[in-house]
Amino acid sequence: MKKLLLLIFSLLSFYNVLRCQNEFDIQFDNKKYVEGIESVTLRNSDEKFSVPIGILGQSVFVLDFDDLELEPRHLKYTFIHCTYDWKPSDLNQIEYIDGFTEEDITEYEHSFNTIEPYIHYHAEFPNNNISFSKSGNYLLFVYDDSPENPILTQRFMVLEPITAKIVPNVHPATDITERFKRQEVDFVLYPGSYQIRNPQLSIRATIQQNGRWDNAKIGLTYHSGNPTELFFDHRDGKNVFDGSAEFRTFDISTLRSNSDRIVGISFVNRHSHAYVLQDDARPYSAYESRGTMNGYRYFYNRDLNNRYSEDYVFTHFTLKSDFPFEGGEVYVFGELTDWQIKEEAKLKYNSGFQFWETDILLKQGVYNYQYVYVPHDTKTIDATYIEGSHFQTDNLYTIYVYFREDGSSYDKLIGCQTTSLSNSGY
Repeated sequence: MKKLLLLIFSLLSFYNVLRCQNEFDIQFDNKKYVEGIESVTLRNSDEKFSVPIGILGQSVFVLDFDDLELEPRHLKYTFIHCTYDWKPSDLNQIEYIDGFTEEDITEYEHSFNTIEPYIHYHAEFPNNNISFSKSGNYLLFVYDDSPENPILTQRFMVLEPITAKIVPNVHPATDITERFKRQEVDFVLYPGSYQIRNPQLSIRATIQQNGRWDNAKIGLTYHSGNPTELFFDHRDGKNVFDGSAEFRTFDISTLRSNSDRIVGISFVNRHSHAYVLQDDARPYSAYESRGTMNGYRYFYNRDLNNRYSEDYVFTHFTLKSDFPFEGGEVYVFGELTDWQIKEEAKLKYNSGFQFWETDILLKQGVYNYQYVYVPHDTKTIDATYIEGSHFQTDNLYTIYVYFREDGSSYDKLIGCQTTSLSNSGY
């Protein structure tokens, strides 16, 4: 009887989630659906700066986010299994979720001694109530009491316990006209125990640069080889990325004094403000080597050790450029904008001081960022227009390999490898 009730409950939940996808425009991407949700992070519990990927039956994922609206919410979450190219898979929830198909978020705390009050929410999964039984791509879906009230969605990946071997090689682009500004990511796949009978149809690969999905190379097929050794070394640009430049950085972990690249701190109209050192456009500058977090961020308050004592700060950016930004807009970009183009991160021209500026509400911590250009009427993000592009830039690349077995209805994630130019000996 208990199993029957659980099955009925699961089917009803699955129906509600599908209905929400169709009627309320749930996107299979990292997205926030209500105002006030900030500082969303989803990580493998063993990692600080990485894409959220874990091993089936072994890893734990950690979700953290803040609610600045302070509204009472009854938050729940569920998982949606996806294909290699982030569409809903043909599986229903009872085929890939063990236990209940939705779980409450019961861990939350109010911020401590902050000017901007917020509620911090925390969840860890899989757990005793909900877990997944299949590898592959997943969408975490958080909602307020019902799927009809979406709060946020986040992508994460679950890897098979037994993996195929990936041998990567990041190097300057093979095309001689691009080799000083672009990077090529080749790799060899050794399937090992996986029996690959028709790799052209059953194997797909994705290459992700830093934490970005907008420029990820999705759906790559092998170029040559045999079922036991597959070479992904395309010569048609499918696996080539702009090198761009090393990320810029700043530190707002303290509001008591100026820290790294912060030139001023103030308190105006009951809000804290921090001013980042003025940046210069550098499309034709020489490559500058510096250690960075590859666009990621790290929250902490240097002055207080209490949990959730990090305050929110209006962080001001200024950009000086010797050339106009015609035909498009320029934005601050990185994990601080969830790797997305956001209106509050768009720079506006200050004719009085002759620079471009914007301010973004950010939680205390250390940040990486870039300036990117988006041409009008497109969604193309160009990280070279302001920053320039260099083959030496030490970008972080993550390679994912998916396998759809004969007769199967989903894409297993059988391999994952993170690498960079420096790891390849350059």
